[in-house]
Amino acid sequence: MMLQEAIAQLTACAIPEKAADMAAYHKADRPYLGTAPSEIDALCKVWRVDLTLDARLALCADLWGSNIHEARIAAAKLLTQARIKPDDAGAWDLICAWLPQLDAWAIADAVCSAAQKRIVADPSRLEKVEAWTKSEVMWERRAALVATLPFALLNHPKPDEAEARERVLHWAASYLTDKDWFIQKAVAGWLRGLSKHDPDRTQAFLAEYGDLMKTWARKEAGQLLP
Repeated sequence: MMLQEAIAQLTACAIPEKAADMAAYHKADRPYLGTAPSEIDALCKVWRVDLTLDARLALCADLWGSNIHEARIAAAKLLTQARIKPDDAGAWDLICAWLPQLDAWAIADAVCSAAQKRIVADPSRLEKVEAWTKSEVMWERRAALVATLPFALLNHPKPDEAEARERVLHWAASYLTDKDWFIQKAVAGWLRGLSKHDPDRTQAFLAEYGDLMKTWARKEAGQLLP
């Protein structure tokens, strides 16, 4: 599938009158079509079935390169898949290449969802993720937590998963001097997710580091604790 065909299909589902509202909402300077997320999901399901992996990777790169909001969302959604075979064919490399370019929450969340699948498939990728925590790009630093959220949501983590969980908690602690709202929100969200599966570890984190957190972030992190 060529990029022009994919954009034409995204445009055919769009409500042009919504494009301006989306631009104002997302606050990132790029073209918007006005296509609903559900329509993007539906198209991606078809494309994922119809395209070979090589063709899908090529389309993802082109969609991202177009800088159109809906196209970038679609590029990420096309790579949001638990199993990609072969897993070293380039999906992870594309995701990592996109991270420094993140500049808005919706696209960032879509890319992080794709990253979650690839990290769970190969936890050794946490070595790469750790470098994100040092990035000058706030969205890339945030991605280190959002993309590792699955490790917070395990009831009975295996030893390597428990090690990964502790590693991410170390990153979260290092973020607490960063007062950016999105960073604090990511820390609070990770801890809130963890609290449903390991409340004792969450309470221990808050006891040690809670004083460094914004009041609202600490409250959100402990919202589900008993």
